[in-house]
Amino acid sequence: MTASIYKPLVVSIMGPTASGKTAAALAIAERIPSEIISVDSALVYREMNIGTAKPTDQERSSVPHHLIDILDPLESYSVMQFREDALRLSAEIIARGKLPLLVGGTMLYFKGLKDGLDVLPQADAALRAELDAEAALIGSPAMHAKLEKLDPVTFARLKPNDSQRIQRALEIIALTGKPMSELWALAPKSELPFKLLPIALEPSDRSVLHTRIATRFDAMLKGGGLINEVKALRARGDLHLGLPSMRCVGYRQSWEHLDGDYGLAELREKGIAATRQLAKRQLTWLRSMPDRHVINCLAPDAAGDILRKIADANPS
Repeated sequence: MTASIYKPLVVSIMGPTASGKTAAALAIAERIPSEIISVDSALVYREMNIGTAKPTDQERSSVPHHLIDILDPLESYSVMQFREDALRLSAEIIARGKLPLLVGGTMLYFKGLKDGLDVLPQADAALRAELDAEAALIGSPAMHAKLEKLDPVTFARLKPNDSQRIQRALEIIALTGKPMSELWALAPKSELPFKLLPIALEPSDRSVLHTRIATRFDAMLKGGGLINEVKALRARGDLHLGLPSMRCVGYRQSWEHLDGDYGLAELREKGIAATRQLAKRQLTWLRSMPDRHVINCLAPDAAGDILRKIADANPS
């Protein structure tokens, strides 16, 4: 009989926006020496604090956080870059005798970490420029409709206004002749050097999550906070809505408000609606992960429930 190989434990805390992931991770870190690796495509950017609900300085000083404030808003960050960083950081945290907590809501990052995405081609600048021009001409919904014929599986999980991912899916088809969903299905599974415990914070009542989302967005708008943050970003003069950073929920709507496209009340309405749509997409991703351990994020002691799952997974 072959002896089983010991693998250290890494915990991922996934969930939709406003599900309490950061609070749960901080509560766990009070009980188990831990470090947090952010799994959030918006938190990587500097100068974007209010609209990303970035952990406070106090929270970040109480528990080490990684992959926050690592990029300028002009830059981009790929799934493969995240995977490389997460693997390296997890190994370093384990070597320090602590528990790595992968915390966030960017589900594509979680998938990339677990499965790997080496089969996907690198971006092609010329082709991307062509797709950008086509999108500017016919609009993102029409590009989305185009994707339905070429890759119905990817089409079904993307919203018509998710222009960045729609164009990436179309780019992959043009470069490989195969849909992204097929390439993912054919990709060899990458074995992780650690035992991953996937925890999903999901609401037992979606309406309560919606209320949380509205309350949080109102807090971002209070005192002109989010709008002033976007004003400062616009004042740099080198940012625009075509960048991944400025397409983040809340930033796009605030930018368009400052362009005069609509008033403050409509900004609030559009921002909350966009955040709800984001949460819906995140929950759809989670439902496609059958190995996840679901914790009710509305439970009075969600962090305690997670701690019990960790104890079960790592009885030593």
